[in-house]
Amino acid sequence: MITIGQLARYVGVSTKTIRVYHDKGLLPEPDRDASGYRRYGAADAIALIKIRTLAEAGVPLTRIRDLRTASDDDLQQALREIDDELTARIRRLRATQGRLRRLAAGELSSLPTEVAAFLERLARWGFTPRWVELQRDLWILVFATHPDQATTLFADQDEILSDPARRQLFLDYDRAHDLDADDPRIEDLARRIAEETRARYGPDALPGLESHSEIPALIQGTVNAESPAWLRLDTLIRTRLNA
Repeated sequence: MITIGQLARYVGVSTKTIRVYHDKGLLPEPDRDASGYRRYGAADAIALIKIRTLAEAGVPLTRIRDLRTASDDDLQQALREIDDELTARIRRLRATQGRLRRLAAGELSSLPTEVAAFLERLARWGFTPRWVELQRDLWILVFATHPDQATTLFADQDEILSDPARRQLFLDYDRAHDLDADDPRIEDLARRIAEETRARYGPDALPGLESHSEIPALIQGTVNAESPAWLRLDTLIRTRLNA
């Protein structure tokens, strides 16, 4: 039998952590000796190692407590799920590590080659340097914050702009930058963009990451701040789409 301090050193946790596990019902309180000190055995050490392993994997303490009384089948299923979650987290951390290393190397605007080629096409199609720069910043943010969705979203955007009629809507949006906010052409452009958006994505949903992320709002806010005409255009488009 060993003391709480010895158990803590053997397993690699603090005595405070062990007491927290006692308080939360994860680790049963052991018997005490004649002097009133807790005394732990091998079974306690094994139980504590299991708790520590699950906690280090990011499993909430309440879930660990529930697993103590789970059947063998339920426990194995839960461990498989935890392993899958841990694998996904490792993948995300490695992606983050890669971005940090590119940042340290000065590659602030690292983008897939197909996106770089797309930006070059925008310039050839007649978009202003201002628009190309905004698009670059958009895709940097999307690929950095939503890598699992970015490729699909980019393919959708690339397909839209490959169509001359749809591309003209974006060119008109770009050129509306310098219009007066009350120019009647803005209302007509908003109508055409809303109609095309509904035709492509259906009547009930905005495209892209609108319902899942703050990034589109961040980008659109930056766009709107550059031009009163763009601000009014965005407002009119959203009003029509939400009508």
